[in-house]
Amino acid sequence: MNVEEFREYCLSLKGVYEKMPFPNVADKYSRDVLCFYVGSKWFCFVNIEVFDFCCIKCNPDESGELQARYSGITPGWHMNKKYWISVYFNQDVSDNKIKELVKDSYDIVFQSLSKKEKEAFLI
Repeated sequence: MNVEEFREYCLSLKGVYEKMPFPNVADKYSRDVLCFYVGSKWFCFVNIEVFDFCCIKCNPDESGELQARYSGITPGWHMNKKYWISVYFNQDVSDNKIKELVKDSYDIVFQSLSKKEKEAFLI
């Protein structure tokens, strides 16, 4: 999977939009981070220049099992290690598994939205 395929997949999920929220930070790696949002919350981010991994929300009960099973899944970069994981591309996590984990992250974040934000999706 390349960055455009990944981006297209994320944007195919209902109500998803993207933005690069760190244009003024000193660290170039962080400036190139593209975040995917549902409602007012992000559920995934990826560096669009390096495209080495994506960081996604994860059920804490599944996080440890995933990290034990895949060398390409580690605690979330710059995020709460209990709730976020980094999933590396071109390692032992298949593209289909990555998409499944991204969708799970989307679902977790969608469920955490306010009632008002969720109702906006019904229109």
